[in-house]
Formats: sequence, structure tokens, C-alpha cells
Amino acid sequence: MKTIAPETETEAEDSDFKPLTAQEAEQWRRRNPSISPWRVVVGQALVGVVVALVAWLWTRDVRAGWSAAYGSLAVVIPAALFAFGVLRQKSASRPGLAMLGFFGWEVAKIVLTIALLAAAPRLVSGLNWLALVAGLVITMKTYWVALLVRPGVRKTD
Repeated sequence: MKTIAPETETEAEDSDFKPLTAQEAEQWRRRNPSISPWRVVVGQALVGVVVALVAWLWTRDVRAGWSAAYGSLAVVIPAALFAFGVLRQKSASRPGLAMLGFFGWEVAKIVLTIALLAAAPRLVSGLNWLALVAGLVITMKTYWVALLVRPGVRKTD
């Protein structure tokens, strides 16, 4: 059998990959604790309330507040469905099935978000699209805040 030399320097560096030992993996887990998806969903809901209040107070129009709140709900409700589905199957015995389940719940989340946005003009009277999009985007960006402020994460040098 003929061995093929790496074509680039990056490929040569990748060949030095060394799996972590059980002890090293445990240390890594302690340095990088996981965050509960439910904490993220609750954080998103709180951010949604704040965005709706700010939209209402800034525009002095209650319809803008309801529109921003609905935009936030179009993120929070699907995220809660996703968290429920993924955590329910967390103990799947086969990784392939777990990945398929993850993909399925992600598709369900996207479809529900699109359905909620499509229903917005019928459900929110005097819909303010700008406020709805602001609520949607700001609430969605809460994921990044949750990753940045989670406890125990040490910054790399």
C-alpha cells in the first residue's frame, strides 16, 4: 500500500491530532460548562419583554409594543419546542438517530417560526413590521449573549 504525503502544511499539522484522555476531557468540561437550553429560552423571553416595552415607550404606540412582543414570541415558542424535543431524546443510544432527531427538531423550529411570521398580519392588529423584526432579531441574538456570559468560561490567551 502506498502512503500519500500531505499536500499542504495544514494537512501535515492535522496528522498530529491526539484524542483527549478521560482526565483531560473532564478538565475541559469543568472549564467549559454546558448551559441549559431552558435558561436560554427564559433569557430570550425576558429580552422579548424588554424589547416590547422599549418599542412601546419609544414610539408611544401600543401596537409597536405588541408587534415587537409577537416578533419575540416567533423566536421563543419555536426555541422552547426545540429545547423540549432535543432534551427528550438526549439519551438516544445511537448517535445517528440523535443527529437525525436534532435535525428534525431544527426543521420543526424553522417551520413554526415561518408559520408564526406568516400569521402575524392576521393576529396582530395594526402590525408594525419594523417593531416585529426588531423583536425577532434582538431576541434571536440572545443566543450569543448566553454563550458569552455563561459561568465558568475562561478566555483563552
